[in-house]
Amino acid sequence: METGAQPLISIIDLKVHFPLAGGSLFRRSRQVVKAVDGVLLDIYPGETLVLVGESGCGKSTLGRAILRLTQPTSGQILFHGSDLAHLSNSAMREQRRHLQIIFQDPYASLNPRMTVSQIIGEPLDTFKLARGQAKKERVQELMEMVGLSARFLKRYLHEFSGGQRQRIGIARALALRPKFIVADEPVSALDVSVGAQVVNLLAKLQREFGLTYLFISHSMPIVRYLATRIAVMSHGQIVETGDAVEITARPAHEYTRKLLEATPEIA
Repeated sequence: METGAQPLISIIDLKVHFPLAGGSLFRRSRQVVKAVDGVLLDIYPGETLVLVGESGCGKSTLGRAILRLTQPTSGQILFHGSDLAHLSNSAMREQRRHLQIIFQDPYASLNPRMTVSQIIGEPLDTFKLARGQAKKERVQELMEMVGLSARFLKRYLHEFSGGQRQRIGIARALALRPKFIVADEPVSALDVSVGAQVVNLLAKLQREFGLTYLFISHSMPIVRYLATRIAVMSHGQIVETGDAVEITARPAHEYTRKLLEATPEIA
């Protein structure tokens, strides 16, 4: 993160509320679940902001709302002078070239009926960025970039391990050369050693391409290794943000202290 840099993304009073089902036949319930409730957060170029909190606190909803995969209820998401929260669908589609996501479960988020070549190449087709030999070379380059052999391009997802599938998901996310990536618990379903390899890969790619990450996790050990800054989330709100070293050493909020105490190797 550059000193004195302007935020790449500014989130201002963002809310995502979901109505609760229920009520009588003639009167629907007005109760809502406040998954994200007034979040104020800046994300700076080149940093890894790790968003931590227990399951159900709203982390993934916030990440998806930034990319408009979940529609915000209110608030602003400022990116390069545009408010993503209020763009038309066509204008938001153009912004997706710069904003990508790595999901927790690549087998659920990627099409198992497509070959690896088709999966990684699909964004290039969607935005008409490459075709023919140029597309083939770009897909091969992306495979090698994430540590997989181009010999596997004609294989299907079920032929790969969990760690390899996640690398395929990362290659797809990189296809459009994005500026910002939401990594939504990308290693939580992997073995510790495999997850560490994926985290190392993400760090390497960030150094090489100047990527900015919002890394969503409930695992505090990842925080100390990967984070530039930490944002701690509880019940839809950010309760503490700051430098990763400072927060893990001297947390100011009681909730952050409890998260650290629940992780003996960091506490």
